[in-house]
Amino acid sequence: MRELVEAVRRGDADEVTALLEAGADPDTPADGLPVLCLAVAAYDEPVAEALLQAGADPLRTLPDGSTPLTRAVDGGSHHMTYALATSRIPLPAPARAELLDRARRWSEAGAEAGLRRLTGLTGPVERIRVVDEEIGWWCEQLTLGPVTVRDEHRAVLTSMEALYGIRTPFDELVARALAHPDRDHVVWCDVVFTLGRRTDEETWLWSRDLLNHPDVTHRLLAADLLLSLILGDVVKGSQPFWERGRELVPWAEQEEDPQVLAVLLHAMTHDSAPEIEDVGLSHLAHPDPEVRALVPQTLHRPESLTAVLTLAHDEDPGVREALCHWLAHHRGPEPEVGDALFALTHDERQMIRICAVSGLAVRDDPRCVEAEHRIGPVDPDQPFDERLLDVWRYQRRQEAADGG
Repeated sequence: MRELVEAVRRGDADEVTALLEAGADPDTPADGLPVLCLAVAAYDEPVAEALLQAGADPLRTLPDGSTPLTRAVDGGSHHMTYALATSRIPLPAPARAELLDRARRWSEAGAEAGLRRLTGLTGPVERIRVVDEEIGWWCEQLTLGPVTVRDEHRAVLTSMEALYGIRTPFDELVARALAHPDRDHVVWCDVVFTLGRRTDEETWLWSRDLLNHPDVTHRLLAADLLLSLILGDVVKGSQPFWERGRELVPWAEQEEDPQVLAVLLHAMTHDSAPEIEDVGLSHLAHPDPEVRALVPQTLHRPESLTAVLTLAHDEDPGVREALCHWLAHHRGPEPEVGDALFALTHDERQMIRICAVSGLAVRDDPRCVEAEHRIGPVDPDQPFDERLLDVWRYQRRQEAADGG
């Protein structure tokens, strides 16, 4: 059906779904290949999902001997590969073995070397950074001649091994993450996610030992792994390390890299040990705003409140916003909390003013009514912020209390 082919080329997932529901063949050919291959080549996951749900065959043998699934692996598409591999439960053993073997070859070679091997071409490789706007992670997309791949192959391998119950050695997963030394890269994120689901003592100790590494990137990965382990496996409800952030205090006290320190502080905020609060307060004047922004979350003692309120005047808006968010959720009776929130309703940033007004309203502070007018017009093109209704809710509570 020409209409389906054109809709797939346009990336119109809604139209593709409508055509499929009207009876279009999900394996409709386009240039000798099923339309699923067009979606795979375009990294168009919504269209691919629509085709798969309608019955498109990810294991259909193509003229060159490949399948849509193996093409997804070659293309280095982490989510696409997962979608195609899980559209058939269970994936036949030969297809599973081929998937893992193919992903492993790409992982060992690297995206550029694998691309040159695949095309047989020399010359410069075109590179662009592709960011997933919804999740926030990124990958690099490489093009040489007519072929394009993304450097997510190590994430493909890692996620597929985890899916099929293969416990890849800790050091091997660490090496995969360090091949992409950026916290927001897909491979780094997937390794952290995978190891973070291994809520066992062995993985905790290995991750903590990695904090002793002289290389800062190794320590950053260790901090990320420990944070993930503390958060635990939410799906299974397993969080055995939730209150073991106190074990990280010695490393937080001596860590000089601000990014590593920030991740360690984040990991430690889930523990209420007094020594963690001491570490946090020691960084009130840290030169890095990301570190200062985490200090409020380390506090548990009322007597520390005065010290942290100094951040309401911090030069960095991110620090002020972090403090405002913390104050807005602070349920203590201290009047200085309301005073600090009221002062922040004059902040130059609208998001901080919204947060401060909301915090006052939730605390049943009548000053929220006056302060609401300082929020100003909000952008109608942005998603509605539920906090804008908190003053209205406060007024309704007052009316109910007065018998109105």
